[in-house]
Amino acid sequence: MAATSRGKAMREARRTAQFAKFRLINLNLVPLVDTFVSIVFFALTTQTLGAVAPVVRGVNLPESATEAPAQERLTLGVSRQAIMIGQGEEFTDVMSTAQAATQPSSDPAQPLVIPGLYAALRQRADSIRAADDVPANQSVETTLAVQAEKTMRYDLLARVIQTARSAGFKNLTLQVLHAGGESGEPAPAPTT
Repeated sequence: MAATSRGKAMREARRTAQFAKFRLINLNLVPLVDTFVSIVFFALTTQTLGAVAPVVRGVNLPESATEAPAQERLTLGVSRQAIMIGQGEEFTDVMSTAQAATQPSSDPAQPLVIPGLYAALRQRADSIRAADDVPANQSVETTLAVQAEKTMRYDLLARVIQTARSAGFKNLTLQVLHAGGESGEPAPAPTT
């Protein structure tokens, strides 16, 4: 009788082991749903909204069909005649575009830097650093929007961008004109 019960127990153990792979596994979806809700919440709450940046006077921007409007920020405008810097509707001329294109760099280690533009941008970066209490050798977080004439030469645009980076601006955007907006009025749109 002991042999039959032992044989029966062995058969049951084999059967249990054989069908163990067919057991239902419980999957707890609550943490997964919580994660997705958190991602959606942070995506919606961190979306940046702001005033639309005005187009710098005298700058004829290239067109794009992007949907996102540009945010109002520090803007560097490069027209056919002048390079201007400002925010909102207040822009000051820094130098002529012809002078910027022909002015050689005063630093042999950085041959693309435009000295006159560097001085103006460095002054703006230093005032932002002072306002934000940031060390002098650290880049500023403020975004510099570059609005350049659509017929501008790429070599001059590269020099302007390199000058801005050297002056302390690490966040640069190139802006284009949003074509086909609902309001019918073109507005600059950011590109990176």
